[in-house]
Amino acid sequence: MELLSYVIRKLIGGIPLILGVTLISFVLMVYFGPDKTFELLSKNPTEAEIAQVRAQLGYDRPFLVRYAEYLKEMATLDFGFSDSTGERVSSILSRTIPVSLALLAPGFVLGNLLGIVLGLVAAWYRGGWVDKLIMGGAVVGMSISFLVVIVAFQALFGVVLGWFPVRGWNVHDLPSYAYYVTVPTLASVFVALGYNTRFFRAVLVEEINRDHVRTARAFGARPAEILFRNVLMNAMIPIVTRILFSIPLIVVSGSLLIESYFGIPGIGKVTFDAITSGDQPILKAVVGLTAVLFVLILIVTDILYRVVDPRVSLTGDAR
Repeated sequence: MELLSYVIRKLIGGIPLILGVTLISFVLMVYFGPDKTFELLSKNPTEAEIAQVRAQLGYDRPFLVRYAEYLKEMATLDFGFSDSTGERVSSILSRTIPVSLALLAPGFVLGNLLGIVLGLVAAWYRGGWVDKLIMGGAVVGMSISFLVVIVAFQALFGVVLGWFPVRGWNVHDLPSYAYYVTVPTLASVFVALGYNTRFFRAVLVEEINRDHVRTARAFGARPAEILFRNVLMNAMIPIVTRILFSIPLIVVSGSLLIESYFGIPGIGKVTFDAITSGDQPILKAVVGLTAVLFVLILIVTDILYRVVDPRVSLTGDAR
């Protein structure tokens, strides 16, 4: 009951956030977005033809009415039809979101796991040559643009070595999935690893200097036990926060870049096409669902705080 009441309170508390994000994005789309009126008209349209098309697109209705309809679409998950293809937006989302999840999941998981492992090693040997080597590699990785990494990996693995494809997504079984997902995953891990390692190392170094770790060392505990039980488990709250709050960024910007350059038909590619063509129904759906995703992540994060640290209460009071 405590968990259910907490989730309900958080969902209600997240409504202002969703309203704020959707309102700002809707204002930008309405007043600064492309006007598709004249794309649907002949070269010399009459006033009546212009008015008819604007009514068809909904441009003639008051702003608040259009925004209220947008909120209704959010509540019902019915965003109408794409301006570009005429396909129902919900069908586009149901087809492309699984592709993006399958594409991004391996790189996201590996990037965080490797970052934690390298952060632990660097923290344990802090100040030594191992720490300097790991952090030097992290800085190098952070200094290289994601686009440069994508192009370089495409050239290396697709053109020079010819091991993997550089574009497309013809996935129908596990081998074909591994065939198409390998290069995007390697590019994602390479870019994320530097940022993840630096963050995790900073958190773990702070934890490794605490009194309980020095006490465990004094009593002769094994390094592996100290690192995983005394250091990692006690640093899980900032680690969980970092991992979960990076999900919206990965889903939106990461999938947009990777899918656009690899020609993968996921939600990122659809969003990129919608931005370039001014397809407002798709953009409204993506922005609104991203705001909802952020609220859900807030809830999951607080629940995981309680899982990794029983002293944390869902009410916000320490136990």
